[in-house]
Amino acid sequence: MAVILVHGGLWDRTDAAMFWHAPGIVAGLEAVGLDVVAPDRVRRPVDWRQEVGELGRLLTSAAEPVTLVGASNGCTVAVLLAADYPEAVGRLLLAWPATGDDPEVSGRARAGLLERGASGAVADGLLAGETLRGVTDAQLVSLGEYRGPWRPGLPIGVLPSVPENPSHQRKTVDALLRLMPSAVELPGSPEPPRPDFGPHRDRLVAVLGAFAGGGQAGR
Repeated sequence: MAVILVHGGLWDRTDAAMFWHAPGIVAGLEAVGLDVVAPDRVRRPVDWRQEVGELGRLLTSAAEPVTLVGASNGCTVAVLLAADYPEAVGRLLLAWPATGDDPEVSGRARAGLLERGASGAVADGLLAGETLRGVTDAQLVSLGEYRGPWRPGLPIGVLPSVPENPSHQRKTVDALLRLMPSAVELPGSPEPPRPDFGPHRDRLVAVLGAFAGGGQAGR
């Protein structure tokens, strides 16, 4: 089973090495027999479609449906990829989803984007959205819809930040579960780049591995 890990961050120095490799997540998943791909996202995208265009090549070349894991702001990229390549994505996991419908959070994020060199138009475009940035709630609803026995809804997992923080709030997880009733909540943890993530690594690897293998590893 192939797993594609889409790291978090937005117009900052976060990359796959920092998010997935250094905390030991890639090595842990490979140790349980999974084929793991952890690409770097576009460092300074002008919009979300640019990111989807870059990472979409991984899906078109996949030999079989993959488990796609989006992290933080990478959840937006993962959702858009799953919508654009439904035959290539067999399972979708949204981990530590970034809160997109909070004016204070968006205001801080916009200030950070401008400070790092984004134009106002680019910042506003990236931050626009509903529950998730760059995604409408209608798009989220459509992902998990049951379409008959010949095409059941996409298996979706949602993994919260525990403890929650201003950028990754519990209300975002609750909204995703409400919008996608087929989604299951998985045991949460701090985000991998955080200094308090270390003790949670083995459990997270077990949760991701079980989900990719067809289980839920739920509470």
